[in-house]
Amino acid sequence: MREDEIRKREVLNKYLELVKVDSDIIFRDKSTFQLIPCPACGGNHYEKQFEKYGFSYVLCSECDTLYVNPRPTYENLMQIYIDSPSTKFWVEEFFLPMAEARREKIFKPRVQYIAEKFPQLRSGIIGDIGAGFGIFTEELKKIWTDASVIVIEPSLDMARICRDKGLVVLESPIEVIDPLSYQFDLLTAFEMFEHLHDPPAFAQKAFKLLKPSGYLYLTTLNGLGFDIQLLWERSKCLTPPHHLNFFNPQSIRLLLEEIGFSSVEVSTPGQLDWDIVEGSYRLEAIDPGRFFKMVSKYGSLQAKKELQSWISSNNLSSHMRIIAQKI
Repeated sequence: MREDEIRKREVLNKYLELVKVDSDIIFRDKSTFQLIPCPACGGNHYEKQFEKYGFSYVLCSECDTLYVNPRPTYENLMQIYIDSPSTKFWVEEFFLPMAEARREKIFKPRVQYIAEKFPQLRSGIIGDIGAGFGIFTEELKKIWTDASVIVIEPSLDMARICRDKGLVVLESPIEVIDPLSYQFDLLTAFEMFEHLHDPPAFAQKAFKLLKPSGYLYLTTLNGLGFDIQLLWERSKCLTPPHHLNFFNPQSIRLLLEEIGFSSVEVSTPGQLDWDIVEGSYRLEAIDPGRFFKMVSKYGSLQAKKELQSWISSNNLSSHMRIIAQKI
């Protein structure tokens, strides 16, 4: 898979320009920003790394989690998601034109993986948190026809879109769902953890909503991943106020085990690290260092594929997959 198969660089760049403009307007007054402890280990010792769009990224001295600190209040943060030009552009110009490509390249393989990983849950109760347009849920229902699949989506517009597709929708943030009313065999949350205002609170609530032996399946960004480490503040993944938290394989495990998950499996099956950095180098003149430039110039296509495979299999990709079981 290549980066341009799931997102167009020029469209992404336009979206990021709009995010910066929205941030300058919505978060002009930073007097309400709050200092927080590390969202992974709870530590208060960190080193400032850089500023971007007026937000400060710091690195936890204890677990190497990269996160925005201080950060906006939850209410303040929601303004950019609910009604902003950048969010409208993301929906209409960034996501929808690539929706079917993403269905084939991302959602169908993800569903196939879940079907193979959790065959015992084929008739269980599944909740997809932050389901967006409901593409994952649609594909899962095709394979698991006996499962009860519920969309958990607080956005009024996204919830309506999912209902129009005939999906069962719980129009609510996960944090306010009553565990006495809902219990799940599997909860999924894709590319969402990096956005959360309070990751520990989210994980704690997910734990309460799972049945004994239930699973939480997350995908998120790995702050120690290849392309993020090489590009750092120039990385397009580091885009506040949307991406606030960059856990890593060790720190995400630490958080989930502290909450009570007894089995936490972390892997980085990413396929785009090399392609992202090479695109930044060749198309945007970002300098990734002498070694990378040498391999980019002289390395064969096979060498680059093998390097990407090594990155992924050694938990060094920036795309991280986490499966945690409540026992």
